[in-house]
Amino acid sequence: MSVLVVTGTDTGVGKTVVTAAIVALAVGRGASVAVVKPAQTGVGEGEAGDLDEVIRLSGVTTTFEFARFPDPLSPAAAARVSGLPPVSLTSAAARIGALAESHRLVVVEGAGGLLVRFDEEGATIADLAHALQAPVLVVARAGLGTLNHTALTLEVLALRGLALAGVVIGSWPREPGLAERCNVADLEMLGARPLAGALPEGAGALDSGDFRTVAHGGLAPVLGGGFDAAKFRAEVTPPR
Repeated sequence: MSVLVVTGTDTGVGKTVVTAAIVALAVGRGASVAVVKPAQTGVGEGEAGDLDEVIRLSGVTTTFEFARFPDPLSPAAAARVSGLPPVSLTSAAARIGALAESHRLVVVEGAGGLLVRFDEEGATIADLAHALQAPVLVVARAGLGTLNHTALTLEVLALRGLALAGVVIGSWPREPGLAERCNVADLEMLGARPLAGALPEGAGALDSGDFRTVAHGGLAPVLGGGFDAAKFRAEVTPPR
């Protein structure tokens, strides 16, 4: 049994697609998998949320959304403006721990970045990972700005004593520019050594069969795939 927490360097970096890719490969191996979204924001009742996308892409059947808030805000702010109670990460940790007793893998997808607040006391997904003693996978952008965002995220992980499961580029562009190509080596120098994967742009629009193939090629062996970080770096890094 194991728990993996998936966070991002920002919102909209591809956490849901990366979560689906990890789960698709685990399900394909016959592992018992549960996926948890402690707080879904920006989605109303009856609308499709992140877990629906994970289900569509991966085929997982066991998913849990602990709370849903309609406004596209941090979980703490979304709960406050909606008048709904915030997510209790203490309760979430207990529920996830129980799931881990009966599943080979539990993947927990956060909201936004590592230090986004879930309640008015300032609890974050970093606190949840600490309570679970779970490694954290960081999903990063490919382009400009990613180096600072990733460095700050990795620094917080180290300061909190949290284990880094790796860094995955959530959406590698079809036509990468100079910044994206240079960032691959620089991300590894920040501490993402070797890179744990790079999923191609548009992967989330594929059907489940094609998605599983892309997931295998885009995630490193530590995540169940066949991504070769050294080969990828050699192919995309500009010559000196």
